[in-house]
Amino acid sequence: MNRRNFLRDAAAMAGASFASAALLPRVSAAEPGSPSAPRFRHKYAPHAGQFEAHAGKNVLDQIRFARDAGFTAWEDNGMRRRERGEQDAMAELLRASGMTLGVFVAYAEFKHPVFAGNRLSIDDRKRDPQAVREMLAREMEATVELAARVGARWCTVVPGAVDPSLLPEQQTANVVENLRHCAAICEKAGVVLVLEPLNYMDHPGCFLQRAAQAHQICRMVGSPSVKILFDIYHQQITEGNLVANMTDAWDEIAYIQVGDVPGRKEPTTGEINFKHLFQWLRDRGYAGVIGMEHGLRTRGLEGEQALIAAYRAVDGGAP
Repeated sequence: MNRRNFLRDAAAMAGASFASAALLPRVSAAEPGSPSAPRFRHKYAPHAGQFEAHAGKNVLDQIRFARDAGFTAWEDNGMRRRERGEQDAMAELLRASGMTLGVFVAYAEFKHPVFAGNRLSIDDRKRDPQAVREMLAREMEATVELAARVGARWCTVVPGAVDPSLLPEQQTANVVENLRHCAAICEKAGVVLVLEPLNYMDHPGCFLQRAAQAHQICRMVGSPSVKILFDIYHQQITEGNLVANMTDAWDEIAYIQVGDVPGRKEPTTGEINFKHLFQWLRDRGYAGVIGMEHGLRTRGLEGEQALIAAYRAVDGGAP
């Protein structure tokens, strides 16, 4: 599952009729995710669709199921595409359930060199910094409004493709300058834009690929509203050496996402030692959200129970 497909699926789920879904019965989690299930140590954040076999298509019932299974956070890349009534209902349920809302996507570009080249389209050689900043200002203002309404703190930014007509140093300078304009809007609202480096196999041509690169950019921007989203799936493919790279970038990491390699499925399905990584995060005092941005190895009731069991296995149980 690549990120384009993940965002596409999230958008499709967000576009489902909230009015008809609200008529569905509320669903509680079955074993091993019963209402008495202990809370996970970390704030693992499921996505819409990961518990659909148990809870149905209603995203509110999926959140209730996740809560009863012991999860204390929720992540929704496609929150901006949902109808306002559904956004507000999700936010209220999360607040009432004591669950933290993780990231939604503030801006994600994969094809055009928007940040790096100040070009809204790869097909247009004209550089137009003013047009880019006006567009980004509109995106950030919409992001801040939604974040305040639903109680979100972190929002994902993918700054776009490389611009082969510029030197790398010039591209980095453009990215930094554009992020400073975004940060000026987000700082006032306490919203944190988290930059996500993407691996070169699933997303060839993207400007931001490495943790050290993201760290350098955050340092250059110098804003509390521009930090790193360290996605363990992407970084295992691009660089590996996960603990050392997280250590080196730690002062700028604000958010973590996971998915095993290969396949981008739940922990224990691939080569990454998530039990060790999650213990390392506990030892470092990480108390933030860990987004479950991955698919399921097996669909249906069995696959969803296996997903819960996998997180129990790597989490270590109740605090």
